[in-house]
Amino acid sequence: MKSLILLYLSLTLASVTCSDGPSSWENQGPAGDDGNMTDTANADISGRNLMRAIEIADEAVARYFSGDDMAMARFYNPYTDVRSEEKGSVWMYTAAIEAVNAILHALETQQAQGQHARYDAHFGRYCNLLHRLYDNLAYYQGTFELTSFTQTREWSVYGVHRSSSKGTANVAGIENVYDDQQWLVRELLHSYQLTGEPRYLEQAEYLTSYVLDGWDCTRDESGEEHGGIPWGPGYTTKHACSNGPFISSLVWLHERYADNNEEITHRYIGTNGNRETKAMKKSDYYLQFAEAVYAWQKKHLLRNDGVYDDFLGGCRNCEITYEINNGVRYRANTPLTDRVGPPYSYNTGAILSGAVDLYRVTQKATYLDDLKSLSDNSFWHFAKMSETLPGYYVYDVSGFNNWFNGVLMRAYVAAYPFYDQVGPYINTYQQNLDYGYDNFLHNGLLPPDLLQGWNEDNHNVEGMFEFAFAAEYALLAGYESTKEN
Repeated sequence: MKSLILLYLSLTLASVTCSDGPSSWENQGPAGDDGNMTDTANADISGRNLMRAIEIADEAVARYFSGDDMAMARFYNPYTDVRSEEKGSVWMYTAAIEAVNAILHALETQQAQGQHARYDAHFGRYCNLLHRLYDNLAYYQGTFELTSFTQTREWSVYGVHRSSSKGTANVAGIENVYDDQQWLVRELLHSYQLTGEPRYLEQAEYLTSYVLDGWDCTRDESGEEHGGIPWGPGYTTKHACSNGPFISSLVWLHERYADNNEEITHRYIGTNGNRETKAMKKSDYYLQFAEAVYAWQKKHLLRNDGVYDDFLGGCRNCEITYEINNGVRYRANTPLTDRVGPPYSYNTGAILSGAVDLYRVTQKATYLDDLKSLSDNSFWHFAKMSETLPGYYVYDVSGFNNWFNGVLMRAYVAAYPFYDQVGPYINTYQQNLDYGYDNFLHNGLLPPDLLQGWNEDNHNVEGMFEFAFAAEYALLAGYESTKEN
């Protein structure tokens, strides 16, 4: 039963049906599986967590999305019922997909334990919502030509900003970043495991190829690869957020192909400086890169206090440069010298998830040691005892930290089967969500600061925060369902 708790992060990618239950998406508001959202009707904490996740997600979909094209407003004010004209970025849009996946997974987990009513009421409609979100993700998609470290080719990827029509987004240069593609890969793989839709796996592998095309395979004076993935094709600095989040997805793809001999073309630079290709088994290829990305980030971005800094910078000339090899133009390495902060919770959380998955498939002791130390160091760095609410821990909620903190919680849940000392860390999220829900829920939405409530001067709240809260509640539902086993 412990394996159930890992399904969210450690995918076997087995195909399942998505046709069970109601197929139409309807925002059912406060009415749920039996028309009653009260804690009495959902007495167990797992069921209560799941119904709260559904309640918040339903409200967020109704408030932040508009039209058949699922245009997502970045902000909404639950006091004035006004959504912003500014649209959410593709990263923010992906947060909605994450919440839907988390809810579908929790519904499956509870259904497997014999709790069929919630599954029958919600699984089909959330599958339908998931499909609509992916169909309209195309408003962020565009095509451009890229010269990378090993080739020049055309790619269709996802830009930061939404376009007015499908497939026409500006994605050239700094208009797309590798971490946005990585968060999408993660959710596409999770969606594939939940629904069995082949297009999700196909798109995940395509975007994986695009991101790995950004791996700096140029070689240093000793003949070793420089390694690392820049923030995006238009950048030279190499960020924790464009490396760490990729590790778990690469492990899951390794597992997907572990039982067959399907091959992929590996592009790299030989020791003679020439661009080379070779055929590799997909399972070996994906695991090789998972370990290489992990090793690069640990070597370059791990701080003395045991958490991860933001990026590797210090370039004297930060412009992208090129070199000619055998008459062909390729991107060249940009020397980077300085580790730059500050540390953010999601950077440590993402690589903690990677350590969990790498340990699970390799059983290498170094990954187990890392996941234990990362768990402890991250909690004591990012969680502070509240000075006004005894027994509660405060996390930074400025900027985008609400979503960042959710990535860290997800890593703790993944780590729990291997290191149950994270249990109290996970419980701080449960406490904070419940405090915010019980004291500050307004028109179905939670404030950015769960312990202090709404800002009297500004009631606008990021849509991605509401979806992050829904995802956390759903993940906690699965955790509570399985932790005792």
